[in-house]
Amino acid sequence: MAILALLLLAVAAICWWIWERNGAYGFHVLARRGGTYWVNVNPDDARLSPGMRVALSVPVPTASAGPMTWQEREQGFEVAELPVMVDGRELDRILLARIDSARYRFVVRNAPAGDKGIDEWERAVPQARLIVNGSFFGLKGLPDTPFISEGTVMGPSKYNARAGAFVADQNGAGVRDLRDGNWRQALAGASNAMVSYPLLIGDDGQTHVKTDSGWLANRSFVAQDRQGRIIIGTTRDAFFSLARLAQFLKESPLDLKVALNLDGGPLACQSVRFPGYERKLYALWESQMVDNQVKLLRWPLSDATWAMAVVLTVEPKSD
Repeated sequence: MAILALLLLAVAAICWWIWERNGAYGFHVLARRGGTYWVNVNPDDARLSPGMRVALSVPVPTASAGPMTWQEREQGFEVAELPVMVDGRELDRILLARIDSARYRFVVRNAPAGDKGIDEWERAVPQARLIVNGSFFGLKGLPDTPFISEGTVMGPSKYNARAGAFVADQNGAGVRDLRDGNWRQALAGASNAMVSYPLLIGDDGQTHVKTDSGWLANRSFVAQDRQGRIIIGTTRDAFFSLARLAQFLKESPLDLKVALNLDGGPLACQSVRFPGYERKLYALWESQMVDNQVKLLRWPLSDATWAMAVVLTVEPKSD
């Protein structure tokens, strides 16, 4: 009985620690994928994706855009897939959507309990034509940056924003360059908005990720082209560091005016749904280079999908 009592006390202490540190989000992470850990791997390890192995070679080869074609699935909503080519072969692919914000509404949503992955978000927002991960969140699943969801203000009240924001209201949506730091003015009057980082392409037409790194991951971004349309993209593989993604997008045929990075890694999932057409990506990849050692992100339940505490949904406007 004494041993059982000690075990129960230990379990209770662990549960209390998880609740204090991570809230409901922490328990759902354990239930969903068993937690998260890093393993050391070689740059050519088979556990890395093909794109990651090439990206970890020295020197890193230059990627170029392959051929792509936009297809309209509904008036004002087009889809495409942009191949990422290296030495004549495809190493990654960017799943794209191009949206007329006059016809669609954009909603940023938060599920801090950590109980919603891409499948659960599909069921929770059945009207959504597109669901993609959003900006960054903290240990308890709450927004880590200034954030507005359907008029409700969330996230920190004090924040040093020097990157960008996605801002939407009843009249449309856009990506704002926040290099002046005035995020309150940029979000004023918005019904849905989120600050994120880094700014991949600024209003000046230049890339704004100056230092390349060994961080590779599935990537998501939200951008605005020179015609004012919103472009959302997610990479299928993890070839890109942020600096190389910024340069690739600048040189791509997407004609981007400004582009903003969203959170990346295994939660960078995407769903597009129309009658007769569906596209879904379950993201898998994240690695970092630490002291010349490659570290790969893993989790015990390898077939589990990750929770998405913050998402951006695209929905038809009601008549």
